[in-house]
Amino acid sequence: MPSDKLAEVAATTDVERIEAPITWKAYLMCAFAAFGGIYFGYDSGYINGVKSMPYFIHQQTGLPYPPEGASDEESAYFVLESWRDSLITSILSAGTFFGAIIAGDLADFIGRRLTIISGCGVFMVGVILQTASTGLGLLVAGRLVAGFGVGFVSAIIILYMSECSPRKIRGAVVAGYQFAITIGLLLAACVDYATQDRPDTGSYRIPIAIQMLWALILGAGIAYLPESPRYFVKRGKLDNAATVLARLRGQPIESDYVQHELAEIVANHEYELSVVPQGSYWSSWTNCFKGSLFKSSSNLRRTILGTSMQMMQQWTGVNFIFYFGTSFFTQLGTISNPFFISLITTLVNVLSTPISFWTIERFGRRPLLIWGALGMLICEFLVAIMGTADGQNPATVRAMISFICIYIFFFASTWGPGAWVVIGEIFPLPIRSRGVALSTSSNWLWNC
Repeated sequence: MPSDKLAEVAATTDVERIEAPITWKAYLMCAFAAFGGIYFGYDSGYINGVKSMPYFIHQQTGLPYPPEGASDEESAYFVLESWRDSLITSILSAGTFFGAIIAGDLADFIGRRLTIISGCGVFMVGVILQTASTGLGLLVAGRLVAGFGVGFVSAIIILYMSECSPRKIRGAVVAGYQFAITIGLLLAACVDYATQDRPDTGSYRIPIAIQMLWALILGAGIAYLPESPRYFVKRGKLDNAATVLARLRGQPIESDYVQHELAEIVANHEYELSVVPQGSYWSSWTNCFKGSLFKSSSNLRRTILGTSMQMMQQWTGVNFIFYFGTSFFTQLGTISNPFFISLITTLVNVLSTPISFWTIERFGRRPLLIWGALGMLICEFLVAIMGTADGQNPATVRAMISFICIYIFFFASTWGPGAWVVIGEIFPLPIRSRGVALSTSSNWLWNC
């Protein structure tokens, strides 16, 4: 379709008519893009169980296995040193931090889709290194490389879904990404539970190697999905934008629905360019920090909001449960099967997240985040009080686990998906890829 014809399209005043009716095709395409959450969640979750596997501890530290029937006191020494534990866990976040920032540039240069595919390729290289490792050095190097790939995908998959999904269901679709993360965490817990007692390298190599499957599925599948129409508008390729939009909405390219939505995207982009003109490479980054902190529409305010939202999501403390939960439950000394308890907490996470699909559209983003934060605050105080006052009592420990599960419910149904939805919506198109990249890198910075 010639671009000059597109220019003649006028925006409609009927807001309900701007978007085409939502089809199952739109749901399925966005749902597959959300599959990136499984890739992200599994990689974040498998290390929790691996670090507590007897064979892995023995291989990494050289410590002898505790004797059969050893008491809790006799087994207490058989753990990874704290520095080794922290290094193995946090090195991934170092890679993801820089990967997310680099992805912001790549997404504007080569497109959202190719950036995601590139991330899958980099991630697979990191997985191969981890699978081949028998010592700390190669394992850490592999997690660092894999982190760059996770950074690419975690930053741009949100951007891609936000730009492709229909406005009416955008919040629910992006919340589906968080749901996929919880499924990834659950799959990791299940695999760890199944391999924990293997007396060979398969105990940790199987959970690590399975990650390649998720990267292959995501990379191959995303290759068949269309590029973001907003990326083509940003590059001035309006013909391509119209073709992609027609495919996404399941309408003919000449449809009023397609042309009205495209006209709206173009008009918004032109307005945003008039407010913040594009310049050199460095100015495209500095544009993220222009404007007044006290003006709600300024880019600076949006960037601070996006990065702060992701920082606060990490500061809720939920990663302690999913990164160190198995080790924590082991050290309590009153739980016979810490792997099973970790599996339960992960299952609560999975079952609670779908609630947000409805609530985030019904009640809005802000009220959901406020009530979620209040619920988590109460649960954390109760767990802290019980652990301090009577932490060695098995009945108290069971009560603590119950409130930890309630705490996870509040996180999974509010702040878990809510923070991702907000960063996908608040940035104008000229700085969107970099704004989302900065916000995601903030997530990984505070994830360490």
